[in-house]
Amino acid sequence: MIVTTTPGIEGKKIVEYKEIVFGEVISGVDFIKDFAAGLTNFFGGRSGSYEGELIKAREKALQEMKRRGNAIGANAIVGVDIDYEVLGQGGNMLMVTASGTAVVVE
Repeated sequence: MIVTTTPGIEGKKIVEYKEIVFGEVISGVDFIKDFAAGLTNFFGGRSGSYEGELIKAREKALQEMKRRGNAIGANAIVGVDIDYEVLGQGGNMLMVTASGTAVVVE
């Protein structure tokens, strides 16, 4: 499945717009607490463990979005956007949401 942030796909014609599809992932308490406590380290350099968690959450959200697009007969998703939100009482959870328009291209 082609997934892109652009509104179209070069060399492909969108022949059918299906619907907006989403993929959501929520990461638990320890990650956010560790993230907040390590802001100084984060801004002073790269944190491989935090980056790894964000990458995993983003990839899972994209996989879920593609699965939902495939389930409704789409073969591409255009206009993809990824958002990160802090949730829960005390901001102890992170939600990663991927969304886009599921389409059929030829």
